[in-house]
Amino acid sequence: MSTRPTDVIRTRRVLVKVPEITVLFWVVKVLTTGMGETASDWLARTIDPVIAVGAAGLVLVGLLAAQMTARSYRPWVYWAAVAMVSVFGTMAADVAHVVLGIPYVVSTAAFAVTVTVVLAVWYRTEATLDVHSITTPRREAFYWATVLVTFALGTAAGDMTATTLHLGYLASGVLFAVAIAVPAAAHRWWGLGPVPAFWIAYVLTRPLGASFADWIAVPPARGGLDLGTGPISLVLIAAIVVVVARLAAVHRAAGPS
Repeated sequence: MSTRPTDVIRTRRVLVKVPEITVLFWVVKVLTTGMGETASDWLARTIDPVIAVGAAGLVLVGLLAAQMTARSYRPWVYWAAVAMVSVFGTMAADVAHVVLGIPYVVSTAAFAVTVTVVLAVWYRTEATLDVHSITTPRREAFYWATVLVTFALGTAAGDMTATTLHLGYLASGVLFAVAIAVPAAAHRWWGLGPVPAFWIAYVLTRPLGASFADWIAVPPARGGLDLGTGPISLVLIAAIVVVVARLAAVHRAAGPS
């Protein structure tokens, strides 16, 4: 039996486990980065940090299991997993600095090397880093490993610019807002491929969202507006829910999967 082109398109959409890269994708991605930063800080100050890290890790494992066993892209499951990666990735970077005493410059370099290694192994194994090729369990495992280490890298980089380099959170946010435009410009005008442009921007969304969230939430002594990590976390969660609801509606309108 021959396969019609529409059948091929429908099968591809069913198998791919990640969303299309649209403006709303980047909006919710930045929102999750800010939420992860403030929620992590709030949890660490509200309950015992060890319990907070352990609980976040367990929730993350559960969500990743749900994501990995899903037959296709499910907006609510996917973005819940991304949000928890943001929280846990922030905690991992903070533990490296606060508990282990590793300077942000060192942890940023270490996480950058880790991201490079994960991407290199992924490419050597699968011969592609295209997120639209996430159609097998192994590729999806590489994808989520990359997502996790990029969040940790972005957290360390944002803290490094804000504290070690003494730029503060607002200036750091502006810096990363400018930086994230570079891969887009390089892709459009200077021949940078879409895959490297995507992953560069993906890393930069983390310090971008986290820097602005910190600036809004932390007290003036730390260079912020002092609106509180708890309230800002709730606002960002609400915003994430609204955007993901829109993405889910668009996904449903595209047809059954």
